[in-house]
Amino acid sequence: MRGRIVVSLSALLLTSVAWGQNQPSPTETQPSAQQAMPGMNMPGDDASNSDMSNMKGMSTGDKEADSNASLHAMNSMEGHMDMGPHMKMTALRPAKPGDAARAEKIVAAAREVGEQYLDYHVALADGFKIFHPELPQKVYHFTNYRYGLEAAFHFNPEHPTSLLYEKHGDGYKLVGVMYTAPRRFTEDQLDERIPLSIAQWHQHVNFCVAPPGHRSEYFGPHALFGLGGSISTQEACDAAGGYFIPVVLNWMVHVYPFEKDQASIWSVERQHAD
Repeated sequence: MRGRIVVSLSALLLTSVAWGQNQPSPTETQPSAQQAMPGMNMPGDDASNSDMSNMKGMSTGDKEADSNASLHAMNSMEGHMDMGPHMKMTALRPAKPGDAARAEKIVAAAREVGEQYLDYHVALADGFKIFHPELPQKVYHFTNYRYGLEAAFHFNPEHPTSLLYEKHGDGYKLVGVMYTAPRRFTEDQLDERIPLSIAQWHQHVNFCVAPPGHRSEYFGPHALFGLGGSISTQEACDAAGGYFIPVVLNWMVHVYPFEKDQASIWSVERQHAD
């Protein structure tokens, strides 16, 4: 039952994402409203005991795990970035000796993986599955759920949870990879995987599940519920008759290994948009 609930939330979130992507931006300077990414609540991780197990009134979708959104622009590159009330970023730390070399090894591994899967057919043959290919997305996540489970226990840069592809005609072009970590991880633990002086992980938070009959209020510029909604506290969610989930999914970070400089390889702005 818990798995079906997580699946249904996944489908609902990505549907709202697709809707948002097809709407015109109010101004050229505003960031895109919502993009999708699988965040993996895998068996064996503490997220398996998520508050999602208590959610009611959600219909069944077709794959497990996922979501992402934020209607607010970045305000700061120092400390915890203000990405809006529904996205939490790790703090950008001062560099330590060895950080750059350690990060470069991860980029090299990600680049090698990327070269292996430039042909998306190879990724499909190796067990990566396209997350909701029927919905229009800026970046499509080809997710390997076995690697996602592995990431709940240890970090292997040769096994990204997802491959990131852009749609090009009838095919896909690989642009990056995504790594995940358990949502219970502290920033010190994330720093052990990828140095936080270089990369910033993100997490999706403060999700208010709409009560029955209010599903339309996930959508539009005046949305109340979900990761694009104005409700972002337990109190406001309770008052609206919703169900509040403080942390929706696991930690995630995108790497764009074919870019030429460190800022582009670990781009937070691109990670936010994708």
